[in-house]
Amino acid sequence: MARQPRLSVPGLPHLLIWRGHQGVDLFPQAADRLDFLQLLADGVRAQPLHWHGYVLLAQQVRLLLTPLAEGAVSRAMQALGRSYVRRYNLRHGHVGTLWEGRFRGTVLQPETELLPALLSLDTQPVRLGLARTAAEYAWSSHGHYAGLRHEPALSVPAAYWQLGNTPFEREAAYAALAARGLSEAAQQRLEQAALKGWALGSPDFVAQLQQLTERRLQPVRRGRPRLG
Repeated sequence: MARQPRLSVPGLPHLLIWRGHQGVDLFPQAADRLDFLQLLADGVRAQPLHWHGYVLLAQQVRLLLTPLAEGAVSRAMQALGRSYVRRYNLRHGHVGTLWEGRFRGTVLQPETELLPALLSLDTQPVRLGLARTAAEYAWSSHGHYAGLRHEPALSVPAAYWQLGNTPFEREAAYAALAARGLSEAAQQRLEQAALKGWALGSPDFVAQLQQLTERRLQPVRRGRPRLG
């Protein structure tokens, strides 16, 4: 079966999931994670992209990006993948690819879906039992938004600015949202949308996106078709 073309729309946030190949540990050492983040920051500077959030896990990477030009996400990810594989293979004596294949992703309505998507990244380690709190996990964007550290490569989205009038208010509000976490249904909705390429947003938002592509952007509703 031919794979569907990936939808990419400049100016809209994209939630990406990139899995490792056959269970390979993508980040055996802290140095690997630092290398990956530096290469990602370099890639973002080289392309018209805003990088909003991330989480690095042993067998996958999840990112939140907004491209400002057609093809920017694909170019950045291709360059990142090649550069990181070279460094990883040299350091660990590994041969071959690290990645399952092309990254998966979807387009989000920024007003309603961006902040939940960011929270889904930053709370994923807690959901997986890797940390008791989002603040305990060093390899996500949570620290930046909760005021624990500053990551200059990250671009703060408009939805975050609406959390408060001062930096302290925004940081406290985000930390509280992360502590509360998303429901399992909300997490699954975002994850499945990214893996299958289903656009997330209002019916009007999805309908507008559908005009840009022939591929289906929503799953087919189950049930018997209407007669007559």
